[in-house]
Amino acid sequence: MKTIIRNACIINEGTSKHADVLISNERIEKIDTSINITGMDYIKEINAKGLFLLPGIIDDQVHFREPGLTHKGNIYSESRAAVAGGITSFMEMPNTIPNTLTMGLLEEKYLIASKTSIANYSFFMGINQSNIEEALKINNENVCGITDDGLYFNNDEGILANYPAFLEKLFDRTETLVALHSEDDVIIKNNTNHCRKIYGEYIPLELHPKIRSEEACLTATKRVLEIARKYNNRLHFFHISTLAEANLFDNQCPIREKRITAEACVHHLWFSDKDYEKLGAKIKWNPAIKTQADKDGLLEALLDNRIDIIATDHAPHTIIEKTNTYFKSLSGGPLVQHALPAMLELVHKGGISIEKLVEKMSHHVAEIYRIKDRGYVREGYYADLVLLDLDDTWKVTPENTVYKCQWSPFENQNFKSKIVKTFVNGNIVYDNGVIKQNTLGKRLQFSKIR
Repeated sequence: MKTIIRNACIINEGTSKHADVLISNERIEKIDTSINITGMDYIKEINAKGLFLLPGIIDDQVHFREPGLTHKGNIYSESRAAVAGGITSFMEMPNTIPNTLTMGLLEEKYLIASKTSIANYSFFMGINQSNIEEALKINNENVCGITDDGLYFNNDEGILANYPAFLEKLFDRTETLVALHSEDDVIIKNNTNHCRKIYGEYIPLELHPKIRSEEACLTATKRVLEIARKYNNRLHFFHISTLAEANLFDNQCPIREKRITAEACVHHLWFSDKDYEKLGAKIKWNPAIKTQADKDGLLEALLDNRIDIIATDHAPHTIIEKTNTYFKSLSGGPLVQHALPAMLELVHKGGISIEKLVEKMSHHVAEIYRIKDRGYVREGYYADLVLLDLDDTWKVTPENTVYKCQWSPFENQNFKSKIVKTFVNGNIVYDNGVIKQNTLGKRLQFSKIR
């Protein structure tokens, strides 16, 4: 079957234009101002007049919780939420149970996704101090990279940013993309102990950005940057949360030529420390949501290309796991369904153009990871597409929230933009509030040389 999307306003590669898009055999066959088809092919026509067509969003940082934590979410449930939010491809973290630290465990996750994921998928291999030989076995062409995000050496030690000698060893040897979480554990521990002396176990949630502070982020990021620049390896920083860190990155080099890249997350671009009073642990993330100046600074860094992409760090917990005292409330929250609508609010407010938003949520993600044939509306590329109505206001409610955990930090928020349809490999997987489950996504493929 072939599908024609008629009269859409296509947002792609810095431009907007009205055209038809012909989809055939999972891919975009033709883009033209007027496409006429003759012959016996079965054609499905979609009238997109007044609607906007974007390349599907690619999210490079999600925690879908399978295996081992499936009471919070799983690949099936969270991929459903992803396509409902216009995300057509995701890359998932290794902090499942067990942690994804062997090739066997990694391939088990790919097997699960091949049977259950509605969106396209890739999975990071976990890296810690004891599995470097195993981690370096990954195939660059079918695994997105290696990461420490969410992993710990043991119960008392932290992330790789705190182990410069090990990073030297890793960067000296690896030829794949390394993606890191960057905070200084010593500073966080000292801040925690200081607050515990004052408040005991009942530290106010609004002190989270004081505990996981700008200093903790900046110190670790500077340390990792210094090492990485010695080796010229492909390094990506997850969830940069401060303006001070954003100022460390280069904005002169084209995205394809950058060896070190960085991302901002939706929650750091939407919320500020003023929101803890109302939302409390619902917006407790690591790194912490920080000041209004950091929020504004991250957006400015996206605009001038110090920061390269936008991700979600989607990390669902049950509402019971979130509604507790400071130390017992878990960090992270669900975001994939509402990330694109939230960022489109910034477009409506004039904070970013829709063309730039597409660059940061689709084009640049594909370029950083060297994803094959995705991330653009181009002839020959996979038809991963999102059809939007930018003038159809709706409210986030528990009833229209798809996450398995059934809550959202955006509850009761009105969004002006609505996702009309989501296409994955040419198949409509989301259609006006209905998730279609008759097709599955594909394993992402990458260029060997990163």
